[in-house]
Amino acid sequence: MKRLPMRKIREVFRLKFEHNLSERKIAQSCNISRSTVKDYLARLSVSELTWPLPDSIDEHTLEQQLFPVKPSSGRNKQAQPDWSQIHQELRHPGVTLMLLWQKYKACHPDGYQYSWFSDQYRAWKNQVDVVMRQNHIAGDKLFIDYAGQTMPVVDQYTGEVRQTQIFVATLGASNYTYAEATWSQSLPDWVGSHVRAFDYFGGTPCILVPDNLKSGVKQPHRYEPVINPTYQDLAEHYQVAVVPAQVRKPQDKAKVESAVQVVERWILASLRNQTFFTLSALNKAIRSLLDELNNKPFQKIQGSRRSLFEELDKPALKPLPAERYQYAEWKEARVHIDYHVSVDGHYYSVPYQLAKKQLSVRFTQNTVECFYQGKRVASHQRLYQKGRYSTQPEHMPEKHRQHAEWTPERLQNWAAQTGPETEAVIRRILSDRRYPQQGYRSCLGIMRLGKSYGDARLENACRRALYTDACSYRSLESILKHNLDQQPLPQLEPEPALPDHHENLRGSDYFN
Repeated sequence: MKRLPMRKIREVFRLKFEHNLSERKIAQSCNISRSTVKDYLARLSVSELTWPLPDSIDEHTLEQQLFPVKPSSGRNKQAQPDWSQIHQELRHPGVTLMLLWQKYKACHPDGYQYSWFSDQYRAWKNQVDVVMRQNHIAGDKLFIDYAGQTMPVVDQYTGEVRQTQIFVATLGASNYTYAEATWSQSLPDWVGSHVRAFDYFGGTPCILVPDNLKSGVKQPHRYEPVINPTYQDLAEHYQVAVVPAQVRKPQDKAKVESAVQVVERWILASLRNQTFFTLSALNKAIRSLLDELNNKPFQKIQGSRRSLFEELDKPALKPLPAERYQYAEWKEARVHIDYHVSVDGHYYSVPYQLAKKQLSVRFTQNTVECFYQGKRVASHQRLYQKGRYSTQPEHMPEKHRQHAEWTPERLQNWAAQTGPETEAVIRRILSDRRYPQQGYRSCLGIMRLGKSYGDARLENACRRALYTDACSYRSLESILKHNLDQQPLPQLEPEPALPDHHENLRGSDYFN
């Protein structure tokens, strides 16, 4: 069995012990099999750990506790359980298959693991699972979908008509409904609608039950759907679980299907003859009719959606977090050999030790965060300059850090303190290179010459180098080594003046 990351195993424990979800729902939410869920819960039960896990425990220690390495040694054939006896024991009240497996392992430490144990028992039993009805517990589930109908918004300047999508969310126990219009069903609109729905309800449920929309479910599957990373990030922020409706199972989302129908009949149909020029105007009209819908008395029972919400769902909802969720996207990125990762063409540094490692990158409108094995290793302000680099000095090797501390301006400022001739040489070296960084090494060498021979001699040497057009480290080193800086420069002979009168000069009178 392929081992999952420790972060996902923690999520299994959180959904089990904090939300009391069934193994099937945990498997759907975490995109793993039920047998894997059972195995991890069994490993926790036989380990020395309890939930919640201590804050001090790291991923390596957790892995050692859950997956201890057994010493390699030959062992006899594993003992076969007595399935008939186990079947009889399960008829007693309070007896579970997990309890019987623990008893079996106590007698046979080298016996089979829980996943094999449970699968073999079910094969022996040869019975199908009982179909379970959905019980809508107060504050438990929020069902989410988009309406089939759309609403037009007209551009008042061009007359272009753009169709909007109608987001619908309803609570299971009270049928209390939220609806709004968005431009699309894309991930930003999908996540934003959830945030506004939570604000409308004033709290969060335990479970989100979306349809298999691409923005929510990356890969729909009957047994193991893959949740979109951003949607999962939203769920973790609000401490809710995501259990998508099964593919082609309309009974899983009957609540929201009914709510969509009501929204289409009581809200969209009422607005069909109105013209809206902005999205905000459309949502203002929807909100007004939405309040009427939730306050409308039921036909067959007493009360309304709002009264049931106040009585059932509202007290059971979990409080909202202190801050609203900030939209973020995730991507997997391999660190380049220059210890940077790319986000939309801009490069962000991570610790150089992680070169060639696979990281998870979370980026919002303003920040970029990099995670390795569930631990944040870098955080940057997000920039949008393609081809540019954001590098933090502490991420660089020591040699690179020392080199990065030098800039053309700093080198020229140092040279100016020595003298104008030295500054001119440094400027010449930096300007003659295609990239200024290619001249850094020569400039640093000239600085060392100044420390060895003194500023005065270096200034004289630079004057001679400029005179002979030999501005390089090797030339200056040779000048100082042979004491040429202490010799006067050759004087240039002045050019002879032209005579005022000459036999070949005709003068201005010649042309008169």
